[in-house]
Amino acid sequence: MKLVMKFGGSLVGSPGGVKRIADIVTDYAPRNSVVVVVSALNNVTDVLLDAGENASNWYPNEIANTVEQLRKVHLRAVAETSLGLKEKDSLAKELGGMLTNLQTTLTGVSILGELSPRSRDMIVSYGERLAAPIVAAELQSRGVVSWSATGGASGIVTDNSFGEAAPDMVATRKELKKELLRPMTRGEVPVVTGFIARSKEGETTTLGRGGSDYTATIIGDAIGADEVWIWTDVDGIMTGDPRIVKRPAVVSQLSYAEAEELAFFGAKNMHPLALGPARLAGIPVRIKNGFRPSEKGTLITEGARRSDGVVKCVAVVKQVGLLTVSGESLQGKPGIAAKVFAALGSAKVNVLMISQSVSEASISMVVRRNALAAAESAVSSKLSEEKMAVSVDADQRVAVVAAVGAGMRGTRGVAAKVFGAVAARGINVRMIAQGSSELNISFVVDEQDADAAARALHELVVVKGGRS
Repeated sequence: MKLVMKFGGSLVGSPGGVKRIADIVTDYAPRNSVVVVVSALNNVTDVLLDAGENASNWYPNEIANTVEQLRKVHLRAVAETSLGLKEKDSLAKELGGMLTNLQTTLTGVSILGELSPRSRDMIVSYGERLAAPIVAAELQSRGVVSWSATGGASGIVTDNSFGEAAPDMVATRKELKKELLRPMTRGEVPVVTGFIARSKEGETTTLGRGGSDYTATIIGDAIGADEVWIWTDVDGIMTGDPRIVKRPAVVSQLSYAEAEELAFFGAKNMHPLALGPARLAGIPVRIKNGFRPSEKGTLITEGARRSDGVVKCVAVVKQVGLLTVSGESLQGKPGIAAKVFAALGSAKVNVLMISQSVSEASISMVVRRNALAAAESAVSSKLSEEKMAVSVDADQRVAVVAAVGAGMRGTRGVAAKVFGAVAARGINVRMIAQGSSELNISFVVDEQDADAAARALHELVVVKGGRS
């Protein structure tokens, strides 16, 4: 089998994490062709982002202190490997050269007094650049022929949208096959940096936060992988957030569509865009626990098993706000909704949910809380220009609760169970939305009621509502 194994930062950066990764890879590599994709060590990406944003105001000693902090973190990981003293010293020098380059880049930002999107991508890429050689070296110490390379050097080609670059899949497939397939047939295990790619001009780009998952499925598509395995720190995708609901269970199987819904609603196991390449290529994706590799985890495929329940998961999205536009002058006026959303688009505000009354007297939208003020200002200004007598109200004390499951499609009484469970707890629902796919029912409640709503939904609809 051809396998792509992606390891998240919580694994790479955990005590003994590099050895743990090598244990897993060496267990499968003799019988399979394996590509490893690694994230930055835990919290390193946040440190780099913070450094990039603040370097323009920092003095040289502040930059040096941040680089030294990163040096200690990575040398600690090197010290935990199985390498001999000579090999550890050589690896430390390699990482030291990268950190010197990082310090030079941050100093350049400090001198210029501004951070460009191009520079931000270069700075944040060092997290994965520093992690990959450590994993490759540990594999080498165990007799595995391994080497590390950035996603860009491996062949992932994107546009110039720094920070959220989009892959050119035609060029990427061609390059990845050339760079990875031949070494894999010789039994080599490439260790590829997640998240990082390159533009057609050769500049470093990134795929957005959580983009290591995306890297893994892009590679899986290009090399014709049999499966992509996402190794994380939980047993799989759960029926609910264990910090909120009681006795959440692992969902054994999800469809691509269900998993994409959950990724959108904030499930940490998958990047929202990552399932696209796997779905188009028909490659199964497994979510597995690197701390408990014997657990089966969650399998994501095209089909959805009814035995896993009508409603499979309950998700809660916080840090959102509710924007409501209302007034009699909205009624019977073609194009008003278009003007509202055009205003939001101009303000670069992404709308998460939409609901409009049949009377056309109000339109409600859910946006990220940090974009709520901009959304309110943009819509108010636009409708004022149109001389419309409407009110625009913003409420940041809300949250979204969602029930997700392909089994809801065509099943009678699901909505009654969902809202009956919530009503039984005395919780008021502020807004409801359900797409034509019937994969999820989403509703807005006061933030203080969100956890109670999720618990009620999980207990009465997921646990007692037909799970096997």
